[in-house]
Amino acid sequence: MTSTQHTIRSASNKDRTQWGSLWQGYLEFYQSTLAEEVTEMLWQRIHDPVHEIQCRLAEDKDGDLVGLVHFFPHAHTWYANPVCYLNDLFVLPGIRGGGIGKMLIEAVVEEARQQDWSEVYWHTQQHNSVARGLYDKITGGTDGFVNYTIEVASYGSRGACDSGPLPG
Repeated sequence: MTSTQHTIRSASNKDRTQWGSLWQGYLEFYQSTLAEEVTEMLWQRIHDPVHEIQCRLAEDKDGDLVGLVHFFPHAHTWYANPVCYLNDLFVLPGIRGGGIGKMLIEAVVEEARQQDWSEVYWHTQQHNSVARGLYDKITGGTDGFVNYTIEVASYGSRGACDSGPLPG
């Protein structure tokens, strides 16, 4: 996928440093940190042909990386074909609003078409209004679901479900 200013392409081994800077920008945006081993594991997974995690990068005409998207297919109970989870999307702050995020999403959708995946979905934080504006334009709005997460390692240690069974 190409525009006059940007190209969307798969990651290659030569991209490690620039990809790492984009990845750190993504983590900082979400006020998160990860151990370097986790980042390295992600990079290795992206390049492992049998691992499901894939990456597309946005590159400007000078060869500088300006955005990334990570995604992976998985089975779904409602579809015969896999669905695709768009896990991470990031565009450098100074150039947001220029269509790069849309191009990255469209690259994932095109991969889904080629692979015959049934749908592409993702989550974002409620306060991420700039990204949500783009997502609403692309999708027509949220699907009405609310996202819940349990961090397995700490489950039960906070007393969240220590008082009995969950309501049905």
